Amino acid sequence: MDAWIVISVAAAGFQTLRFMLQKTLSMGTLSAGGATFARFLYAAPFALAFAWGVLAWFGADWPALSGLFWVYALTGGLAQILATLCVVLLFAQRNFAVGITFKKTEVIQTVIVGLLVLGDRVSLPGLVAIVIGLVGVLVLSDAPESAARGLRRLANRAAGLGLLSGTFFAISAVAYRGATLEIDSDMALVRSATTLSMVTLSQTLAMAAWLRWREPGELTRVWAARGRAIWMGVTSMAGSLSWFTAFTLQNAAYVFAVGQVEVIFSMLASVLFFKEKITAREYWGIGLLTASILVLVVLG
Repeated sequence: MDAWIVISVAAAGFQTLRFMLQKTLSMGTLSAGGATFARFLYAAPFALAFAWGVLAWFGADWPALSGLFWVYALTGGLAQILATLCVVLLFAQRNFAVGITFKKTEVIQTVIVGLLVLGDRVSLPGLVAIVIGLVGVLVLSDAPESAARGLRRLANRAAGLGLLSGTFFAISAVAYRGATLEIDSDMALVRSATTLSMVTLSQTLAMAAWLRWREPGELTRVWAARGRAIWMGVTSMAGSLSWFTAFTLQNAAYVFAVGQVEVIFSMLASVLFFKEKITAREYWGIGLLTASILVLVVLG
């Protein structure tokens, strides 16, 4: 099995753990912005330490970072902040598994963004996967116990937040792949660790300034929640490092496609940890989106 596939599965596992922690923190402990900030704040020290450790291990100097690198890195960082915020807000609308599944529309959208920005292409079966995934989104976007019909069935807050988070995650993934490819190194781990450390540091500084301006007192609450939030930082760093490494090895759309296994992980978390119920219709939608990964990986 190719290394990028194993790394992508690991990334999905770490990300599920991180979203579980983020959901619990956003349920009364922190605001949506605070929970989003905590994800970056407590990951930054680990990311920086790991990057320096990798460079020391390989005996490499800190790589030169071009202007284009920073364009990709900062664009991806901003898009990831907005995407994470959408997901935290989405948790209040639908259950955990459905929220994560809506987010996984990033796979479909990454195909388009990757083609437009980096010229990354997928095969013809990839188009079949897009159709399957879109059908799954349509099934999931129907608000529970709603008597609305037609377009009104799709015009709900959960659908909008889910699709928007997928768009921002797609932009961030393609931008991060572009950033890692701008680093002149033959070692994928050096490129991914360097990019991750710079992105996470910039996200932490930007969000700290935003919260100090817009949400007075939230920085103090984030620090007070460090007992739990630090574990979110650990899982966040591990997950992001896995994604970044996979992005250096393969088209971002295929990486996210394999990462659809996160849907299965989130279903287990939803039922076993959050004690939430998943309806038959939601199982159908989740199943269709999961089928799209099989088309992309097996036939793509």
